[in-house]
Amino acid sequence: MIGKGKAIAHTRASMLYGWNQEKDAEVIFKQELIGNNPEEVSREFRMIQEQNYHCQKNTLSFVLSPTVNDGQRIHSKGFNEICRKFIEQMKLGDRQAIAFVHRDKEHTHIHLYVNRIDFRGNAYKDSFIGKRSQHAAEKVAEQLELTTVKQVQMEKEFLLKDVRLEIKRRHELSLKQFSPRNFEDYMKAMETNGVNVIPSINKSGSLQGFRFELDGYNLKGSEVHRSMSGSNIGQKLYGHSKNNINNIAPVKILDKAIPVAPRMALSIVKKIANRVIQHSINAGAGIGI
Repeated sequence: MIGKGKAIAHTRASMLYGWNQEKDAEVIFKQELIGNNPEEVSREFRMIQEQNYHCQKNTLSFVLSPTVNDGQRIHSKGFNEICRKFIEQMKLGDRQAIAFVHRDKEHTHIHLYVNRIDFRGNAYKDSFIGKRSQHAAEKVAEQLELTTVKQVQMEKEFLLKDVRLEIKRRHELSLKQFSPRNFEDYMKAMETNGVNVIPSINKSGSLQGFRFELDGYNLKGSEVHRSMSGSNIGQKLYGHSKNNINNIAPVKILDKAIPVAPRMALSIVKKIANRVIQHSINAGAGIGI
């Protein structure tokens, strides 16, 4: 579960948004309030807030977002419990508060509004409230056996490792199957093998590398593997012919020829030259390659 928090000044406008029935809003938590509509609740907030004229951002606004799967299985009582425990973790007891759950999107989430001013006129300290909100949400998720942000991150990292390996496997397969001799042929070969190759264009309109899309992931070549940087791919493609080294063709994108960035082209030429030199050294020493 993700928790976000901040102090705001526009209490009534936020209440109106939270209570928007078109978003299938449902009031799932109330504390120290009797109002039944945004105007009444905002008025109750304001009556307490008038005790502290120095505090301008006098309402605390939180968004609590369980994972998609958790949000689908939690019922109203469960959302109420989330709010109650979150307020407890944030030490916001004895304050006016109201919360709505929004189910207008696949990702169900809670909007929680708490009066920053308590009944004695004291303002709640909002320093580092964003980080504190996330920490409190983590604690609540652990208590209620919901998925935490750390668990989501670990799962993403685990899946990302598999995606990287799969993109690299299809990269090597494309080189072996189709033996592309330029960037354009390479992009087509990768597309045939289910990977969308997106050219990275710099400010001067030149090609400086590639990104790779697979299963919803979008990664730079160097993020997939160091062998998949633009210059390393170029070395594989253009290293078979001396003519190609001196004439690295522009890449055609939407019928527009995009030139290879000079720096990238120079890097390709250097890598190919170094490989040729190493090949000659190994051959002279009788080393098989």
